Amino acid sequence: MEEKELVEQGYRKYHGETIDVYFNTHVCEHSGNCVKGNGAIFDLKRKPWIDPDQAAKEEVMRVIDTCPSGALQYIQKEGAEK
Repeated sequence: MEEKELVEQGYRKYHGETIDVYFNTHVCEHSGNCVKGNGAIFDLKRKPWIDPDQAAKEEVMRVIDTCPSGALQYIQKEGAEK
């Protein structure tokens, strides 16, 4: 999906250096896969609670790919290496 489509569907963007993460609270099933998958990226006690720069983009993608509801999405930035 492209950014415009995600935003139109109610996803909020969390900027990262190499990858942007999108989250939609209305889609979330609260499985906890994100927080359990990597608490450095997804920290409920922090504002903002999602910080894509806390891990390599491959790790961000791995965790998001475990989201059963689709509430989390990502878009890699072209030419960005970490």
